[in-house]
Amino acid sequence: MQEWFIDTFYTALTALGGAAEMLAAPAVFFILLALGFKGSKVFTEAAKILPETRTTLGIVAFNVLFILPLLAMLSVVMKDLFEAGGLMLIDESMWASMPFFAALLVAVLIMDFGTYWRHRMMHSPLFWPSHAVHHSDTAVTWLTLIRAHPVDHLTTNIMDNVLLLLLGFPVEVVIASVMIRHYYGYFVHADLPWTYGKILGKILISPAMHRWHHADEPRAYNTNYAAVFAFYDYIFGTYYVPGPCNVPLGVKDDMGKGVFHQLTYAFKPRAYKALFTKRKKKTPEFHEEAAE
Repeated sequence: MQEWFIDTFYTALTALGGAAEMLAAPAVFFILLALGFKGSKVFTEAAKILPETRTTLGIVAFNVLFILPLLAMLSVVMKDLFEAGGLMLIDESMWASMPFFAALLVAVLIMDFGTYWRHRMMHSPLFWPSHAVHHSDTAVTWLTLIRAHPVDHLTTNIMDNVLLLLLGFPVEVVIASVMIRHYYGYFVHADLPWTYGKILGKILISPAMHRWHHADEPRAYNTNYAAVFAFYDYIFGTYYVPGPCNVPLGVKDDMGKGVFHQLTYAFKPRAYKALFTKRKKKTPEFHEEAAE
């Protein structure tokens, strides 16, 4: 029993150490970016966002210890099942015959299309209580990307990766596309007012565009679902970027503070009251970007 406990404790420490190492490089990058962009104001703002950052890191630690090992196992099992069951929609050899970066671009385009609709689903009354943990951060920073309820984390990763696996993309293309989406996700969650202008801003998601997605502002509800390509929101009528986002962030839900309340909210019946409440469907209006 003692040996099992020591092995488990060592594995947990190793997992947390690996996660910390993976966050080190982005942390340095965004600290330097903030210093260059905001100067000494960074230190004042850092003190204000500290409580939310502690909560985010606590949720991340929980996911690293309990969810990531499960996801790794499921990914291997799903790939083996798809191959054994002949469920691949496209033979892997087709993608292998293409230049790597061409296959990667197609994979990112397809993955973001799937992400757009999966993300819209996560904002439905059934899935919102778990997804709300990501949106409950009132001080959205680059770290907010990985602030996710375990249920949301599992659902998101399984649905996003299954699409690429079913389409037969090689493992290296899947990994590269996930990395692009992941690191670009850090960037668009950063506290930056950039809109990319009227043309590029309708092609790629900008930090300002995604910040509006996190806004506690009725005009911005049900908008900006894509992760990389803004034109999906533009095409499907959910594009909303009136300019840099300077409104409060967060959610109306009374979720409580701290890791425990954030993780248990999705298991409380009151979190699902919207399932039994008739709501008028809101159609977001298009707003051109005000700044370039």
